[in-house]
Amino acid sequence: MVKKMQKAEATGTQKSAAQLSGTVKESAQQIWLAGLGAFAKAQEEGGKVFEALVKEGTSIQRKTQAVAEEKITEATSRMASMATDISSKASGQWGKLEDIFEERVAKALNKLGVPSSKDIDVLVARIDELNRNVVAMGGKSASATKPAAKPAAKAAKKAATKRAAPRKTA
Repeated sequence: MVKKMQKAEATGTQKSAAQLSGTVKESAQQIWLAGLGAFAKAQEEGGKVFEALVKEGTSIQRKTQAVAEEKITEATSRMASMATDISSKASGQWGKLEDIFEERVAKALNKLGVPSSKDIDVLVARIDELNRNVVAMGGKSASATKPAAKPAAKAAKKAATKRAAPRKTA
C-alpha cells in the first residue's frame, strides 16, 4: 500500500508539475504579449512625444536667438557709444596738443628775433601815426614820397604770419 501511495503521490506531483509548467508558460506568454503591446504603444506615442519635443526645442532655440540678438545689439550700441566718447576725448587732446605746439613755435621764433604778427601790426600802426603827425606838421606824407612803404609792411606782416602760423599736416 505504501508503494501505491507513493505512486499516487508521484502521479499527482507529475500532474501538478505539468499544471504548474502550463501556468508558467501561459503567464510568460501573457507577459510577452504585454511587452509587445507596451512597445507598440511606446512606438506610437514616442513619435508624438518626439514631435512635441522637436517643437519645444524649436521654440526654445528661437527665444535663445532673440535674446542673443538683443544682447549683441546692446553690446554694439555700448561699443559705438564708447568709441564716440573716446573719439571726442582724443580730438580734444589733439586740440590741446596743437595749442601747445603753436605756443612753443611762437616762443622759439620770438627768441630767434622773428617778429610776430602782433609786433608787425604795432609797427604798422606806429608808421600810420607818424605819417599823420608828419602831415599835420605840414610836411608831405611818407606814403606820398614812398609809395612802396605800405606794401612792404604788408609783405613783412604776411611773411611773419606764415612763419608764426603752425603748419597742418594731413
